[in-house]
Amino acid sequence: MTQTSPRLRKAVLPVAGLGTRVLPGTKTTPKELLNVVDRPILSYIVEEARAAGIEHIVFVTGRFKQAIEDYFDHQVELEAQLEAKGKTEILDQLLAELPKPGEMSFVRQMAPKGLGHAVWCARDVVGDEPFAVILPDVIVDAEPGALKQLVAVFNETGGNVIGVERVAESETHKYGIVDPEGDSSGRRIAMKGMVEKPAQGTAPSNLSISGRYILQPRLFDLLADQGKGAGGEIQLTDAMARLMTEQDFTAVEYEGVTHDCGDKIGLLRANVALALKRPDLGEAARKAVSDLL
Repeated sequence: MTQTSPRLRKAVLPVAGLGTRVLPGTKTTPKELLNVVDRPILSYIVEEARAAGIEHIVFVTGRFKQAIEDYFDHQVELEAQLEAKGKTEILDQLLAELPKPGEMSFVRQMAPKGLGHAVWCARDVVGDEPFAVILPDVIVDAEPGALKQLVAVFNETGGNVIGVERVAESETHKYGIVDPEGDSSGRRIAMKGMVEKPAQGTAPSNLSISGRYILQPRLFDLLADQGKGAGGEIQLTDAMARLMTEQDFTAVEYEGVTHDCGDKIGLLRANVALALKRPDLGEAARKAVSDLL
């Protein structure tokens, strides 16, 4: 029952979370603006979205997240100072991140009711068309980007497409887990269900849902009356499981390395890994790490 779909144009980025796993660093700085090498986490996420063909990014913000909107705006004094000092390379980098007119919208999640509720808050901006959801504290080091890999499958299959990666069986209780239909050895896997953070020993597979989704707008109708799930929050996976009774879902095991930057060690690993890959910093970074070890 493959569904034909309009072209994917919009992405929802839920950025209202408090970042409690990386406190105290997030006491006054949104976790999405914590640095990985010399750029905020969110810079990598927006770059991935644009590379996948996304034309409109909807940020779902919360209290104390004004800095995110400010980051994607002109810093007139800074830009003038950089231009006056002839620092055109860094100025060009700053200007390249600015949105085109109408490329970004910001909506407010008034209460921390979970990821499903955050996505639902974007319903009026997304409208009646398919949309991506990108978790903004998960950097995927991949070429092409993880979302672009999902878009390639979506353009063939329509329906709903979920990014997954394999985790150790002992870790499945920490994640949303896909219940595959039939063979799950390939990179494109039909789905018959999913479960949020299953009890140890009960997971239907080791395919964890890893922060990249392409979803149909029917999901918003289901989120409107979705009850609380794991953690007492409105879970996106619960609404997706209901949608699966109506529409096709395909899991895609994308190629790339995932960095959970909402975790202290994950953030550290991302900084080291991405610094080592940089042509301008890699050699110095490798020496610094080697010296420390």
